[in-house]
Amino acid sequence: MFSFVISLIAIIFLIVSAVSSREKTLLALKTAGKTAAGILPFLLIIIVIIGFLLTFVPPHVIASLIGRRAGFWGVLIASIIGSILLVPHFVAAPLAASLLHQGAGIPAIAAFVTTLVMVGIVTMPMEMEVMGRKFTIWRNLLSFGFALLIALIMGALL
Repeated sequence: MFSFVISLIAIIFLIVSAVSSREKTLLALKTAGKTAAGILPFLLIIIVIIGFLLTFVPPHVIASLIGRRAGFWGVLIASIIGSILLVPHFVAAPLAASLLHQGAGIPAIAAFVTTLVMVGIVTMPMEMEVMGRKFTIWRNLLSFGFALLIALIMGALL
């Protein structure tokens, strides 16, 4: 239902934009199409890799590594993996749902998704150039710590 509402709002704004300026709307749609075409191969590769991993890694392995019984170590493993991976945010939710169905625990999933979005080990060199070394290190450390805290709170609440 939420996706339907968001799509409906986007369509309404697209119509308003087209009425306001047809040329600018067409230019925006062309730019968006080129961007999507550029991202699509990367996205498809990620989806295929994740699909292979979820197919070939048995659920009991996932459950033993990041399941409920793995405890804090499972949360830590999921946090580290999430910190290292470079996955688009819109892939994170379906991936998290798949892992949950495979036996992962809620705290580990919360840690994984949170670090996936907030911590960027792969992008650290670029961030250091733009934001500075000290800022980048502190931001990533604090984000990692808060991700663990969020995971513990989610585990306690759910």
